[in-house]
Amino acid sequence: MEWYLALIWAGIIGAAVAMYVILDGFDLGIGVLFPFAENERERDQMMRSVAPFWDGNETWLVLGGGGLFVAFPQAYAVIMPALYLPVIVMLLALVFRGVAFEFRTVSQSKKFWNVGFTAGSTLAAFAQGVILGGLIDGIKVRDGAFAGGSFDWATPFGLLCGVALVAGYGLLGATWLVMKTEGRVAVRARWQAKVFLLLVLVFMAGVSLWTPIVEPRIAARWFSLPNFYFLWPVPVVTAFTAFMAWRWLEAGRDGPPFFASIVLFLLGYLGLVISVFPYLVPPSLTIWDTAAAPATQVFMLIGTLPLLPLILGYIVFVYWLFRGKVREGESYH
Repeated sequence: MEWYLALIWAGIIGAAVAMYVILDGFDLGIGVLFPFAENERERDQMMRSVAPFWDGNETWLVLGGGGLFVAFPQAYAVIMPALYLPVIVMLLALVFRGVAFEFRTVSQSKKFWNVGFTAGSTLAAFAQGVILGGLIDGIKVRDGAFAGGSFDWATPFGLLCGVALVAGYGLLGATWLVMKTEGRVAVRARWQAKVFLLLVLVFMAGVSLWTPIVEPRIAARWFSLPNFYFLWPVPVVTAFTAFMAWRWLEAGRDGPPFFASIVLFLLGYLGLVISVFPYLVPPSLTIWDTAAAPATQVFMLIGTLPLLPLILGYIVFVYWLFRGKVREGESYH
């Protein structure tokens, strides 16, 4: 029973993180693209495309963090001191970005809030990538506790992951604008999506080559036999998805490039899971090493499982209600 409970909670937290990256990724990407708009009317149009969705998207971040704290308290106790600085930077950036989003709609002078929205979005995306890089790099653990320094996360690989995630969110944001806007914003977003798609492919290739070279455990996972026979479709499907995204952008399609970008993220996420599972704190603590008492996990499942369909239903309803394209000059509400 304990074995299954840990797997269930790992699945819930993993799904919450994936939902957050996808749903909050495109509106963080809007912030990354904000400086490239030509005027305030275009920025207003970009804002309106995400206005009904952006604040609800961060629900998944709360679920992921709260689930980690409750279901895997030892992992939380190790990860937080190891990555405290980038986590705090991410949270403050998200707060400042939210403030900038709201105040920009009522302020007469929007320049300051434009900078705040761009800086908060970009910094939050970069910090999330650094956190990811720190986890992949591994955390020093001794006697079940964090044994490293405050800046162990500040490695070239971690910084590479930070820049890579900014590019990835830029791709999601650009393809979202292709799907949800009209006029010059959509035209510009189409070529921006091509640029970010190329950057994402370069970064995915770099990370995919870096990790097995630096980490023998990851190399053994991907290239040992018979693992290789089962895992080779992942990079092949990734390359095919990127090719189709480019083709759809070239063909003037609106929705397919966005969904192809989501698939690229999910494939990258799958590659990460393959590389590190079952370690929740690589390379030493597994999900079973860090799991809470079974009674705690069951108690939290009783409250969590009924809420998940409600949250998913609300998201589906909101996205269906505000379907269609945002035109220049439409109001926020």
